[in-house]
Amino acid sequence: MSGSDWVDRGGSTRPLGSGESSAPVADGAPDLDATVIVVSFNTRELTLACLASVYRETRGLQFEVIVVDNASSDGSAEAIHDEFPDVRLHALDRNLGFGAANNLAASSARGEFIVLLNPDALVTNDAVGEIVRYARGRAAVGIVGGRTLREDGSLNPSSCWGAPSVWSVFCGAFFLSSVFPRSRFFNPIGLGRWKRDTEREVGVVSGCFLLLSRQLWRRLHGFDESFFMYGEDVDLSLRAAQLGPRPRITPSATVVHIGAASEHVKEEKLVRLMRSHRAIIKIHFSPLSRFLALSIHLAGMALRDLGARAIRLGNASVRYPNGAAWGKVWSRRDEWR
Repeated sequence: MSGSDWVDRGGSTRPLGSGESSAPVADGAPDLDATVIVVSFNTRELTLACLASVYRETRGLQFEVIVVDNASSDGSAEAIHDEFPDVRLHALDRNLGFGAANNLAASSARGEFIVLLNPDALVTNDAVGEIVRYARGRAAVGIVGGRTLREDGSLNPSSCWGAPSVWSVFCGAFFLSSVFPRSRFFNPIGLGRWKRDTEREVGVVSGCFLLLSRQLWRRLHGFDESFFMYGEDVDLSLRAAQLGPRPRITPSATVVHIGAASEHVKEEKLVRLMRSHRAIIKIHFSPLSRFLALSIHLAGMALRDLGARAIRLGNASVRYPNGAAWGKVWSRRDEWR
C-alpha cells in the first residue's frame, strides 16, 4: 500500500503526499501475518529509529505497520510520511491517549496477530517474527510478551509484571518492593530476581511490546479507553486471562526499550500512575480486597508526602527517589483518589 493519511478522530481524511490510500476492512479473514502498531507523541527521532528497526529486523513475515501520531508538535507525522511511505499513518489533531490510539489503529488491522510496539523500542534479531512464530506454534495462547533490554544491554524488567493483589499494593505502599527488589515475596509485581530469560506465565505483559491475535483483541474490545495512559495493559492482561490462558513471556523475542520517552514531567507521570493504580483496584478487586487495597494505597501516598515534607525541611541525608514530586502529587490527590 502506498501513501499515508492524515486522519482526524471524526474519520475525515485528507491525503498527505501522493498515492491512493484506503483503510482496509478488518472484518473477515486476515491476509497478513501481523500488524505492528506504534503510537507516537513527540518522539520523532525515536519513532523513526523504531520504524527503521521494524523493517530492517523483521524477516519471513507478511506484515504491515500502522502508526498513530497523537498530535505531536515536533514534526513526527511529516517525518514518518516522508521516510516511511509504506506506513499507514494516522496523524491526529488531538491526543487520544495510548489506549484509544491503539484501538483506532487496530480497527483496520489486517494481520492475524496484532503486535503493539512503543516508539522508544528498537527491534533486534527478528523479534517481531520470533514472537509471532512463538504464538502461532501453540494451540492455546493469549497475550504474549518478549524480553526488553536497556540501551547498554542490561535487563529492563518492565516487559512484564506480576498480577496486582492486596499484598502487592502493601509491599509497594510501604517500600518493601524497593528495599527487597530481588525478593519474589516482597516484590511480587516485579517478579523478584527472575531475569526474563525463561519462558513462563506472568500476570501482566507491558504494552511496550505485546502480541495477541486479532480474534482475541476483538473479544476483549481492545483497550479500555477510560485509561488515558498507564494501566491499560494491566487491565487488558487481566481481562484476557479471564478468557483463557494467562499471559506469557518468551525470551526468544527481544527489543531494546528506552522507556518514558514521551513523558517528561515527573509529577504528571506520577499522578497518572496513581490514577491508573486505583482504577485497576476498583475494576479487578473483590469488594473487601478493594477496600483494603485502596486504603493501603492512600496510606502509602500519605507516607510519601511526609517524606517530601522532611526533604523540604532540609534533611539532605535522606535519599528519596522522586521525593520532590510526591508532595505535589499528594496535593493533587482529588485528581487520582
